[in-house]
Amino acid sequence: MFGISGLPIGSGLKKLNYASGIVYLKSIGLDAMELLFVRSVNVTDKNKNIILKTKLDNDFYLSAHGSHYINLNADEYEKQVQSMERITNAMEALLQVEGRSLIFHPGFYLKDSEEETYNTIKESLLKLPYKGIDYRLETTGKRTQFGTLEELVSLCKEISSCKLCIDFSHIHARQNGCLKKYDDFAKILQYVTDKLGRPALEDLHIHMGGINYNEKGEINHLPILESDFNYLECLKAIKDYDVRGCIIAEGPLVEKDALLLKNTYEKL
Repeated sequence: MFGISGLPIGSGLKKLNYASGIVYLKSIGLDAMELLFVRSVNVTDKNKNIILKTKLDNDFYLSAHGSHYINLNADEYEKQVQSMERITNAMEALLQVEGRSLIFHPGFYLKDSEEETYNTIKESLLKLPYKGIDYRLETTGKRTQFGTLEELVSLCKEISSCKLCIDFSHIHARQNGCLKKYDDFAKILQYVTDKLGRPALEDLHIHMGGINYNEKGEINHLPILESDFNYLECLKAIKDYDVRGCIIAEGPLVEKDALLLKNTYEKL
């Protein structure tokens, strides 16, 4: 499945909401949307029924991106608890529209070692209630953020409610442009297979898009064709490894880039 993060641009003549956005995306050949809960949980009692009906009528895949204010390794325990509440609130809202996956960045290292951060975050993740929504831990784009592929694969191995969200653009940015050729992408998929088994590739959530970065990592998202992200080789590796699941396009051109990815993939 291919889809977008947030609302589509559409024709620009009228502002779309989640329900009308689903109808529009389906009409242009896309299958998925990632609801953006990054500032607030915007599925409410007012709109949840129409979102759910539209999702079901269009056989559409919904995920959500959790708050940007999550840090399960915050210095203050109270902030860790608040982060847990943000995750739980987002999960409950996604549940009401029968979404599948809640994506979030688990936290920051701050002054702690990688091992200390890992253990603190793991303790919090183990406390999250599981109600059928997968907690998708997203690979992060800045070196100050917890969330290397290795860290998240290890957590997914230990915690049954957690699954992987591979953001290839974030991995590329975090290592200052490390994903250049086919083998670079294939190594990531092989690593996931080796550590988590074939089932991880049969239900994988992927983010992809253009990205601007420096030696410290991610700066901002770009249109795919205005960046050095090698989406063609990435899609070839995904096809060769017979990955199943959902690819979400991120960046300012949303559905245009999602269609570029889908059309490219289908021609391989």
